[in-house]
Amino acid sequence: MRLVRRLVSRQVSRLTGRLGRHRGVVLWLLLAVPALVGALVLEGREALVSAAGLPLLGVAVTVRRRWPLVALAVPVALGLALDVELLAAPYWPALAVLAFLAGGRVAARPALWFFAAVGAAGLPLCAFLSPDRLWGWSSLLIILLLVVVVPWQLGRYRRQYAALARAGWRLADRMEREQRAVAAQARMRERARIAGDMHDSLGHDLTLMAMRAAALQLDPALDPRHQAVAAELRAAAAEATERLRDIVGVLRTDDDRPGDDQLHDGEYDGEYDGEHDGERGDERGDEQGDDGSGGGRSAAGSPLALVRRARAAGLDVDLERLDDLAGLPPMTALAAHRVVQEALTNAAKHAPGAPVRVRVSREGGTLLVTVANGPADASGPVARAVSGGAGLVGLDERVRLAGGALRAGPVPGGGFEVVAELPTEANAAARPAAEPVRGTSATELARAEREVRRGLAQTVMVPLAVLAGILLLMIPVWLLSSSLSVLPRGTYDGLTVGATRGEVEAHLPAVTMDGPPDGAPPPPAGESCVYYTVRAFDDDAYRLCFAGDRLRSKAVVGRRE
Repeated sequence: MRLVRRLVSRQVSRLTGRLGRHRGVVLWLLLAVPALVGALVLEGREALVSAAGLPLLGVAVTVRRRWPLVALAVPVALGLALDVELLAAPYWPALAVLAFLAGGRVAARPALWFFAAVGAAGLPLCAFLSPDRLWGWSSLLIILLLVVVVPWQLGRYRRQYAALARAGWRLADRMEREQRAVAAQARMRERARIAGDMHDSLGHDLTLMAMRAAALQLDPALDPRHQAVAAELRAAAAEATERLRDIVGVLRTDDDRPGDDQLHDGEYDGEYDGEHDGERGDERGDEQGDDGSGGGRSAAGSPLALVRRARAAGLDVDLERLDDLAGLPPMTALAAHRVVQEALTNAAKHAPGAPVRVRVSREGGTLLVTVANGPADASGPVARAVSGGAGLVGLDERVRLAGGALRAGPVPGGGFEVVAELPTEANAAARPAAEPVRGTSATELARAEREVRRGLAQTVMVPLAVLAGILLLMIPVWLLSSSLSVLPRGTYDGLTVGATRGEVEAHLPAVTMDGPPDGAPPPPAGESCVYYTVRAFDDDAYRLCFAGDRLRSKAVVGRRE
């Protein structure tokens, strides 16, 4: 059974490929079938017009790609030649299909000019050649709308949908690549800063080791062999310090160099990085006494020191809780410092004048750091902060490498909150990196979908609006027709049954009614009848029936008959 399905699928694929290579021939055959049926069923001139459509439709299919409007003009001309009201059913499939294909290749303005030209040309044709006169023009406009304009709109919508979908996916792919690049750059920068922190900590320890080794080297109580070992230890420590400094110098970018974003003259600029060498030496002594954490060997500094500097700069900061930070792993202390620092920076940038709450608490084996700010002060000056968008990405990377997790986002009622959960035990494993955020791409795709829905709404609403316009246009046509189709009573009484059509038509108005009035009896068998209004906007009408070239009967028909 599986083999049979595979053979059938292969044959279907081959047949589809062959039809694709001969798509034009297949399309011509499909469009020519109704015209061929019309040539066989109809008689006289209508049969000749239907037969002439067979080769002309082949020409239209051939030029449909290069000249879509020329291809569409062929069935339009054939339809008008068959019936001036475009009631030519054999050519309706060709009109619909070629209009749909033209919608995918022709801009709106040339197509609308084409439709307007067809409608304008139909007015004199219907006025002189249609038995319904002006009412035939309304039929032409409705057929043009439903059979030509609506398929063209669908083809145009299909083209817009495909173009917007392609553009949306290209933009989404580009935005995702850019977002990944920005995130990767932020992570690399944060890792470089972590390397700088390690340089400060390890450099300090290696320096102390070298100093102790130098003291041992000069100790007269040691024999020369131990003094030589101490000298080698001092040299190794000095060499390790130089290597560490060189490696970290290579890792650091220009933005990580000291002095670019420090605090100056006690002014809080929202960009303080507590890792800069120039400030640490002055801060360590103060920060050891600030919270009793004994952080003399940590380059992270104290959250209390950050809060004090922020207050001095004019930021409304409330330190709700600050637990003892003694004994924290270096990575956790550094991450906690960076969370408070970055959150205060963001509050100063994006919510000036808003109160800020800082909370640092130890709960079990977790250090919970929370910084939340309220909405910006609406009474103050409004200024849009410029942000690179990578601060929180780098902060998340630092917290992740420390074995913690970071949450950041708006809070109900306005404001923003940053929460970090950090381990209080050393050697915590880093958590796996999160997948790149797809928010920008999703936004662009949503915009593309809105454009497509708008195009679909236009596809539906434009034909409805045109139809409403046709109906409104028919109101003055109806008024004009009712006025111009009035047959005076004296003229009606003077018409003689048996007179020739020419003699009768010489006394008749130029415009007839669009059909019999409501309630009129059917015309006599074998006779063709025309109707004229008794009085303008009246329900009764005069009926004149001809058989051959002679007037066979006349009567007053209508509701009051």
